[in-house]
Amino acid sequence: MKKLLLLLAVLLVGCAAPPVKRYAWVTGLKPEKAAYYKQLHANPWPSVNKMLKECHIRNYSIYLKEIEGKLYLFSYLEYTGKDFDAEMKKMAADPETRRWWKETDPCQLPLPDAALKGKIWSDAEEVYHLP
Repeated sequence: MKKLLLLLAVLLVGCAAPPVKRYAWVTGLKPEKAAYYKQLHANPWPSVNKMLKECHIRNYSIYLKEIEGKLYLFSYLEYTGKDFDAEMKKMAADPETRRWWKETDPCQLPLPDAALKGKIWSDAEEVYHLP
């Protein structure tokens, strides 16, 4: 009986889902592109949403905030997979996602730290989480 319980415990631990990792980013939004950006996200392409899900992305949100006349986007997601970098490369290689980014990228205005790295979104640091 002890061996059976031990085997069951090992199986349960081995089958446990990976922990959820949270990610957040910030970027600017060009005022003249704000309406178009919002329109795109009001009707996202099904293929793009499918790819996000295939890459273990869930609870993905993008928020818009105006501060002193400038527009900023705040993006938050939860990742449930095992290799975030590999899944982001998979997403970046997807033709439909690349086509989506050709629509959204020109709307965005990278913050200086992201622009220096050739990126659009700046990483945000998590300073508090209430599980």
